[in-house]
Amino acid sequence: MLVCRNGRADSLVLEGRALDPGRGIDACLRVVVEDGIVAALEPGSDARLVLAPAFVDPHVHLRTPGREDEETLLSGTSAAAAGGFCAILAMPNTEPVVDSAAVLGSLVERARDEALVPTGFLAAITKGQRGEELTEMAELAAAGALGFTDDGLPVAAAGVLRQALRYAGLTRLPLALHCEEPTLSRGGHAHEGPVSAELGLGAIPSLAESLMVRRDLALAGLEEYPVHLMHLSARESVEALEQALAEGVPATAEVTPHHLVLTDEAVRSLDPNLKMNPPLRSEDDREALRAALRSGTISCIATDHAPHARHEKDVPFEEAPFGVTGLETAFAALYTHLVVPGLLTLETLLERMSSGPARVFGLDEPRLEVGARANLVALDLEAEWTVTEDGFRSRSANSWLLGRRLRGRVVRTIADGREVFAE
Repeated sequence: MLVCRNGRADSLVLEGRALDPGRGIDACLRVVVEDGIVAALEPGSDARLVLAPAFVDPHVHLRTPGREDEETLLSGTSAAAAGGFCAILAMPNTEPVVDSAAVLGSLVERARDEALVPTGFLAAITKGQRGEELTEMAELAAAGALGFTDDGLPVAAAGVLRQALRYAGLTRLPLALHCEEPTLSRGGHAHEGPVSAELGLGAIPSLAESLMVRRDLALAGLEEYPVHLMHLSARESVEALEQALAEGVPATAEVTPHHLVLTDEAVRSLDPNLKMNPPLRSEDDREALRAALRSGTISCIATDHAPHARHEKDVPFEEAPFGVTGLETAFAALYTHLVVPGLLTLETLLERMSSGPARVFGLDEPRLEVGARANLVALDLEAEWTVTEDGFRSRSANSWLLGRRLRGRVVRTIADGREVFAE
């Protein structure tokens, strides 16, 4: 269930080069929206903007309830609107954890009053995200959960995860898994390699991720129940996923903009805004992620938007929490660093930010189609802009892109038939 605050459906007209990779549309069109529905697709003449299905982000931390100083439902969904997103899924590692129907129900009601774009919620797999006792998944599904995850923490015990896969089968909702072997990553701050060694930082080996990826895929294959692998970062993880898919294991995966653009060489700056989990890895890992995104082995892009208060990040690298923001910069960062240099086609980028993640969680795919609810984004591919703190709608500014010049910008977002952002 996706929910947002009530609003009047809009009637408007957009014109530009329309791109919908899933339906083979690539033409200059005039898109007529009446009462929130795409009423007509007519020949157009103005191709200054690109019109595309709006984006879906399956991995967002809204910090509500408990840390509204970092983000609120309104500020987070305002950031999503500015980033071109028509739907987002919020993680359950809040205060309290979303591990009961009561907490989830309260969030759903708040979203109806506060969320600017349709917002769905994932509930925890285990109570308190402690990895010990399963939540009441059936009750949570009935209360509106769109899936289950202990994101931020792995389900470390294999037996518990196997039980979760069986129990989740009653709900037919996916499990989204944070793959990390904590005994290998504990005390780490950066990828295990020459950079962390030279800087004297506690290291997080790729094996900490890929070992758990292989275990989780093996359990998914055993139980024949789908899993979604969150924020993959390592070549070995991609190889494990490729092998599992070839064997028929039901699995999908996501990758973040920062793992697609950066490597651990960026950590030499010791900028706390470059500290994330999983960490930035090597050039070899980054190339594997890019290739997997192109091939479709990794089917969607997720921001892992993780806002933090200024004082939390304004500390030495080792003391800073993991996490960076990303909703407002995702498209421009990937367009600038992947599409413009010819490393990824625009069509592939649009599909992996829209239909790809929607399919994983069983959401309606945004589409350019007469009769469809209007979920559209207008993009100015020629616009150049600098990422600055005062430009964010998010309450937090812990972005890895601060001060960087980007090309390509979201200028309008239509979500669930309403214009939620216009530059």
